Amino acid sequence: MANPDYVADESLEQHRASLMEFFGTFPLFKLLGIEVLEIDPGHSKLQIAYRPDLCQPMGIMHGGIIATLIDTAIAHSILLTKRCMEAHARGARLVTVDLRIKYHRPVSGGIITCEAHTPRVGRTITHSTAVVTNEDGKEVATGDSIYMTAEVQKPKE
Repeated sequence: MANPDYVADESLEQHRASLMEFFGTFPLFKLLGIEVLEIDPGHSKLQIAYRPDLCQPMGIMHGGIIATLIDTAIAHSILLTKRCMEAHARGARLVTVDLRIKYHRPVSGGIITCEAHTPRVGRTITHSTAVVTNEDGKEVATGDSIYMTAEVQKPKE
């Protein structure tokens, strides 16, 4: 039986186009050079190219850049799910509760790609995973994250 959270409706393409447009103009993503290759309910694929200004002093890509790529890919694997879009429409927001990264090899050149998967979106808590590979298809890092759908509270007047 298919997961009802991933059933596409007629607005999916509109939401995807809106996310892609936003992603292309968001200052942090532009600064880091993160690109979206694919975004679907429960799955995303992003990449970033090695640049010297994204490195730690030893000349390899900083782990924080890789962690940001993983966190961003995981979030984008959740954003087009039915449950997340419904929560967003009522004013709720998606926030990272826990992010764990395991680094497997250094990045000293080329492009790295991150694929994130979200097998199921919960009402409040969602668990997702991601794998970062280099151009040779070797794992650079793996990550998993817990996200929470947080209802935004309006300030009391």
